[in-house]
Amino acid sequence: MNVVVDIYGGDYAPEEIIAGCIDAIRKNEGFDVVMVGKEDEIRTILKRYPIEEYLNRIQIVNASDVITNDDVPTVAIRNKKDSSLVVALDRAKSDDQCMGLVSAGSTGAVLTGAFLKIGRIKGIQRPALAPVLPTVNDKNVVLIDCGANVDCKANMLAQFALMGTAYAKSMLGVKSPRVGLLCNGTEDKKGNALCHETFALLKELPINFVGNMEAREILSGDYDVVVCDGFWGNVALKSIEGTVGTIMTMLKKEMMTSLRSKIAASMLKKNFKNLAKKIDYTKGGGAPFLGVEKVVIKSHGNSKACTICGSIMQVVNMYRSKLIENLKNELNAGVAAGSSQD
Repeated sequence: MNVVVDIYGGDYAPEEIIAGCIDAIRKNEGFDVVMVGKEDEIRTILKRYPIEEYLNRIQIVNASDVITNDDVPTVAIRNKKDSSLVVALDRAKSDDQCMGLVSAGSTGAVLTGAFLKIGRIKGIQRPALAPVLPTVNDKNVVLIDCGANVDCKANMLAQFALMGTAYAKSMLGVKSPRVGLLCNGTEDKKGNALCHETFALLKELPINFVGNMEAREILSGDYDVVVCDGFWGNVALKSIEGTVGTIMTMLKKEMMTSLRSKIAASMLKKNFKNLAKKIDYTKGGGAPFLGVEKVVIKSHGNSKACTICGSIMQVVNMYRSKLIENLKNELNAGVAAGSSQD
């Protein structure tokens, strides 16, 4: 089995992407990595590493072109057929031994390409990005959607709830995930027309829907899945990332204001390091694009080796946990429940 990696996607490609692939192979067994990109450059970079014992686990597929953030996603996917992303998508689609794909490239191009090239799971209207965030009780919460679909209908959000539930069961080990609908208040009648319609649909699904919730509760630990459209999900995600970064910066400055605070900071150094690890989104990998026929991980554009390594292991773990099969089962259960209501 193998994981296909777009070597030229991301701000630090190709060096950091290749380094992440090597880290994944060195630290884990049971899979190969297919590196897709400019073959001569990839081989030159690989020579810098003492990896003779791992060479049999590395495949290189040549692709001479690159899709950039300046390209229009749909046009690039159709016209740049020899780009690293398009070739990687084609390989992931056609290779029965492929567990999934990782790219840190243009978000729009990765999502458009996965939608057009790999294809949707039957019955899914729109796939969705679903990052996993840490909570205050040392557990995790799935935020779906966080940017793939900025304009949504209620039945799309209902499918996001089903996919998020399947993900939380398969990957987080939650038996009955608590699903909340992101809203401007917790009362049942709160929200806009989309929230009202979605609320009614979620109540009828075979999921543990616990009602509306506010953005300030996303990291509370009271929810396992948070459902929203891609516009507000992306706003919420970026707000969380920005707020966490700002607080950490302010805390560091405050700790340096006096001798007493510096002494206290030195005593709490280990605690601060543990906290930094918990909230560091670069360690775990990227966000899965749920709803397509193979596992696709969209890694951060600024991904370095540790993030790419984490993204590769996300693919491996999701494949081994039969995530795609579980998504299909959850969707079928939701369709059956909807039919029984007719």
